[in-house]
Amino acid sequence: MKTVKSSWKTFLLLLGVTGACYAQDSPQLDVPYVPTSQEVVDAMLELAGVTENDVVYDLGCGDGRIVITAAKQYGATGKGIDIDPERISEAKANAREADVEDKVEFIQADLFESDFSEASVVTLYLLSTINMKLRPILLKQLKPGTRIVSHAFDMGDWEPDETRTVNGTRIYLWTVPEQ
Repeated sequence: MKTVKSSWKTFLLLLGVTGACYAQDSPQLDVPYVPTSQEVVDAMLELAGVTENDVVYDLGCGDGRIVITAAKQYGATGKGIDIDPERISEAKANAREADVEDKVEFIQADLFESDFSEASVVTLYLLSTINMKLRPILLKQLKPGTRIVSHAFDMGDWEPDETRTVNGTRIYLWTVPEQ
């Protein structure tokens, strides 16, 4: 019986240490990771009118599929930003596999501390509350004419230029206005 109690104490101690280590390595996520289907990715890039001259930024890029698709199908360049280091590693591996490493970059960063000013297209699949927090930053940093496309979540009272429904989900397009 003494051995069983000792084993349980050891197990609980290891569990606590492991949990503390994991909590220190894991960033605080504002949004759970839910990948966008390829059909919606294609529709978002088409709605934005992406061309080879565009610089596509995906905020909360996950596995990088939007930026990689923009590079592979349209010849655009791009940058994916995500706070989760696992997603960034996955995105870099996917870019390598798609042979577009020379056209895309993925960085681990906090969206609220990032610079998007070189983007001509920004894609989002965040929550409405996060979109609303990002909206003043986007409007301050982005050049007039930059297109913003959001999967499923709007930007409050900022009326989109266009909306589409793809596979039962809505996508929104806004164009950054002149100041």
